[in-house]
Amino acid sequence: MTKLRLVSALLFTAAFSMASCSEASNRKTETGQSYETEPFSIETKGQFAEPWALALEPGSGRLFITERGGNIQFFDPSNNRLGSVEQGVPEVDYGGQGGLGDFAFAPDYEQTGLIYLSWAEAGDRDTRGAVVGRGKLVCEQPDSCAIDKLTVIWRQTPKVTGRGHYSHRIAFSPDGRYLFISSGERQKQEPAQDISNNLGTIVRLLPDGSPAPDNPFADKGGVSAQIWSYGHRNVLGLQFDSAGQLWDLEHGPAGGDELNLVQKGKNYGWPLVSGGDHYDGKPIPDPSTRPDLQKAAISWTPVIAPGDFIFYSGKLWRDWEGEALIANLKTKSISRISVQDPDNAKELARYSFDNRLRDIIETKDGSLWVIEDGEDGRLLHLTPAK
Repeated sequence: MTKLRLVSALLFTAAFSMASCSEASNRKTETGQSYETEPFSIETKGQFAEPWALALEPGSGRLFITERGGNIQFFDPSNNRLGSVEQGVPEVDYGGQGGLGDFAFAPDYEQTGLIYLSWAEAGDRDTRGAVVGRGKLVCEQPDSCAIDKLTVIWRQTPKVTGRGHYSHRIAFSPDGRYLFISSGERQKQEPAQDISNNLGTIVRLLPDGSPAPDNPFADKGGVSAQIWSYGHRNVLGLQFDSAGQLWDLEHGPAGGDELNLVQKGKNYGWPLVSGGDHYDGKPIPDPSTRPDLQKAAISWTPVIAPGDFIFYSGKLWRDWEGEALIANLKTKSISRISVQDPDNAKELARYSFDNRLRDIIETKDGSLWVIEDGEDGRLLHLTPAK
């Protein structure tokens, strides 16, 4: 993070702390103000350059925000202060959909200080691919942190040309034993059906990055031993529900965005079938033509272009317990989804916002934080409308 950006951020924080949040009007969106969109009261808490991921620090409640260009900032809701990770952030291959990606705290973070990051890494001959690294977060000053000994523990294989469909979302199993990573098919399509590579897959690893020993293709060795499921396109959401089931949220082509219950060894069909068609209009067989392939829990045409999602606890919006809340890019909205029937999920409501939404998290008190997409993406705090 440059000194100029840090100074600007700190000046914003000072201005915000003095701003009155009274007299809020519906849909008022100026930075530092409050507004409402049913059923939320919303406060803006800062602006960020192409933010990609939000992560909630255990214990402190600070929010860490990755910016695709290669910066990491954090916001402390207890005092409205901004800070940054000044050292140890990796060099990223920025461009297209690539750059700095996800941020996750290790299940034992409060004891070890370990964090996980994903990013796009350059390779030879104009190739690139996603990687995940692990290091220790050290915060010796209130407004400044560093990452110590960041080491790459996983790579997309092989690296290919282009700058799309990295996916690289990170999720830990509820028991903390396994690390799951979404690996996009990098807009190459066919590799998603070839388990000799890990493009178009969700991989299941031990926390050190080695393949989990009982993965479905462990007997094949090599990269195949990492794979948990395959036939995926571009997975930008990866979450466990309260029952310990893993779900993914992925982009279709021209139609066919999907929410999937992810199961061991299953084939999710891309590019053999889709709820949408190719961007040039060429048709793709409908999923109903291949009952041997895994069916989506819900599919969207027209697309919502989802960012990340959560399963909500029900603490503040009590009727939403166990439902999925999706931050949408294309529709500039939050979708609320019932997954009570995993084979037939239902969209119950869609709440409109002013801008594209990239990520969403829930904090300990049940309130929501959402980050917008784009060059001046705002951090929004959502509480129940009054």
